[in-house]
Amino acid sequence: MIQQEQRIIAFNRLGKFLREINPENPTYDSLFEVVYKAKDNNGWFSKENVLKSFAAWGELLNKQELTLWTEKYQFDQAEPKTVGLVLAGNIPLVGFHDVLSVLISGNKALVKCSSSDPLLIAFLINKLQEFEPGFNDYIEFTKERFTDFDAVIATGSNNAARYFEYYFSKVPNLIRSNRNGVAILEGNETKEQLEALAIDIIQYYGLGCRSTSKVFVPKGYDLNLIFGALYPHNNLMDSAKYANNYDYNKAVYLMSQFDILDNGFFILKEDSSYSSPVACLHYEYYENLEELENKLKIDRDLIQCVTSNFEGKGHFPFGKAQEPNLWDYADGKNTLDFLNILT
Repeated sequence: MIQQEQRIIAFNRLGKFLREINPENPTYDSLFEVVYKAKDNNGWFSKENVLKSFAAWGELLNKQELTLWTEKYQFDQAEPKTVGLVLAGNIPLVGFHDVLSVLISGNKALVKCSSSDPLLIAFLINKLQEFEPGFNDYIEFTKERFTDFDAVIATGSNNAARYFEYYFSKVPNLIRSNRNGVAILEGNETKEQLEALAIDIIQYYGLGCRSTSKVFVPKGYDLNLIFGALYPHNNLMDSAKYANNYDYNKAVYLMSQFDILDNGFFILKEDSSYSSPVACLHYEYYENLEELENKLKIDRDLIQCVTSNFEGKGHFPFGKAQEPNLWDYADGKNTLDFLNILT
């Protein structure tokens, strides 16, 4: 059995590998090969976005944060359990946190990757096994239905989540469904803060569950300020998939006679829904911040994260929506607590 300190050292080595990515170093030839294969498999996985995801994990996988994250648990005292993982694939490596959680806890991972992202996690695991061959017996990839497992962690659409809850009801399970990121503006944000918000909106083409898909603005807010912050990203239209989605959604809105604001590559639409399509941001006016905070508490099961200028409210700063810590769990469901209960 691999001890917890060994597991942390192995993931730290994986993080170092990702922090030092260099296209001129032959060591990374296989990494860039998988980057291009991932793009061929999924048009949303641009080279820039895949490398951005690798870099983000490089920053997270360091000994200090891994130790801080796991120090309150005593996983080495338990027999390994086999945990089935049904992974999402909306953005590159979105399911890697679940794989990391299972392996760092000393359990075995039975992994079913999304068809949208079948290559990147397998690449990282192969690299991890180079650093620590003891992991060879701790992970298995499958395309079939799970058999011989002790628990399940699954992520999917709202409909898929209902199916998962039924299908896996006889074993301990942690099920996640659709959520979205929201932002709160007060009207006094600086140009730099709005530009950071724009990153939260458009990073990974807005496909992440942490992507800002809705913004709350005070009455009378000048929405052109948001367009101004977004404008430097007009090269999004260079992506055929993005451009097709923009054209389609704009056509649907116009035919339905919705009032929209459009700058030629992005759409703002007043809408109460938290979920917005690609190339569109929903906005909603508010009059009282306290009432808005209460609304967000009521709707917390629909929200993945909130960005704002407020400190001490559990919000992320603008520009940091896609930079969670290891302990910022998706849907607010503590994966390590769940795995610890299995022991």
